[in-house]
Amino acid sequence: MQEVRQETKKNKRRISKPVGIALFYMVCAATAAMVILHNNPLADKPTEDLKKICACALLLLACTIFGIYYDRIFIIPKELFQNRELIWKLAKNDFKKRYAGSYLGFLWALVQPVVTVVMYWIVFDVVFDTRSQMVASGVEVPYVLFLTAGLVPWFYFSEGITNGTNALLEYSYLVKKVVFKISILPIIKLVAATFIHAFFVGVLLIIAMMYGYMPNLYTLQIFYYSFCLFVLMLAMSYCTCAIVVFFRDLAQIINIGLQVGMWATPILWNIGMLENYPKLRVLFKLNPLTYIVNGYRSAIYEESWFFEHFYSSTYFWIFTVTLFCVGSLIFKRLKVHFADVL
Repeated sequence: MQEVRQETKKNKRRISKPVGIALFYMVCAATAAMVILHNNPLADKPTEDLKKICACALLLLACTIFGIYYDRIFIIPKELFQNRELIWKLAKNDFKKRYAGSYLGFLWALVQPVVTVVMYWIVFDVVFDTRSQMVASGVEVPYVLFLTAGLVPWFYFSEGITNGTNALLEYSYLVKKVVFKISILPIIKLVAATFIHAFFVGVLLIIAMMYGYMPNLYTLQIFYYSFCLFVLMLAMSYCTCAIVVFFRDLAQIINIGLQVGMWATPILWNIGMLENYPKLRVLFKLNPLTYIVNGYRSAIYEESWFFEHFYSSTYFWIFTVTLFCVGSLIFKRLKVHFADVL
């Protein structure tokens, strides 16, 4: 009798499908209203109109997908929440297992990124004598700080996408178990990558303090932008990990894409350099990682809040939520065939 009561309470707590869809539509409608009513008198009007059209189109696409495939999309967040303790345990085990048997252990995860930062610093700051880098807000900062603030989120993204894509292949023995929720495998890899990312955020803060940029309230935005990047990687991983099971070449394509993406994202260069090329500037801003990289820099030394970048924040979340909906559909559609292929 007690079990029946507990189950009844759980059912009452659950959001029904019509209510869930209605809430999502209300959020999208409110977002669309803010986008349409937002006005920046200093911006180029045709560019502003294009941004509004793109944002509303993405919102409409997200609403359509969410309304039609609500059950398939909603089940993944539900499974992640229900298995949160298992995810944490498996993520810690994954992190330990990755470097088991080596003398330096997890320190190997730090060596390559540190060497990369040092190499770029020597080339650009010493050889080419790039002592400072102008940022969008007009603040002049040392190039090594500018570079590190861009590389830290990029290393996180690169490792997260690579490992998330191969999650099902690496844990193929779990995929074949009927009772195991395989939807938690990609997020396990991302949580494991977050451990290393936390270390590099600490290194970034130390470098910033060495140049006189002390932590303040703006610095707390690193948690927000890290969360943004985590959700983006999760959305992409559900797409890639499902497809790579049937198309193994995707892993190599992603590696090439990461090499191109590093230069397509303003990590080594400043997007302010495109001030005289407004169309090209808008094109690069469509890259969601531009929002993340600029966000890390604004949290460290630009002293600006994320909500001050209205269109960038709105576009990022619309893009990410839409991608998550698409990724969830792909994952659930192909899920029944994973065990046969692996």
